[in-house]
Amino acid sequence: MSTTKPRINITMDLDSVALLKLVAEHDHISVSELSRALILEALERREDRWLSGLAEARDLDSEPRISHQKAWG
Repeated sequence: MSTTKPRINITMDLDSVALLKLVAEHDHISVSELSRALILEALERREDRWLSGLAEARDLDSEPRISHQKAWG
């Protein structure tokens, strides 16, 4: 049975695979589902860090501030 979702292959050490299996069994999901969830979580965290860095770079003390009331009425 084919799938429309792209697949990836990863190589891991035995200890990490054992831990993945243990957590997947505990959560009653497959190792593939757990791996997907962990990868997506890591990507979200990386994106958050990047966006935070961008926001900090744009947050200059020399720029005038606008009050919430003035901005949103």
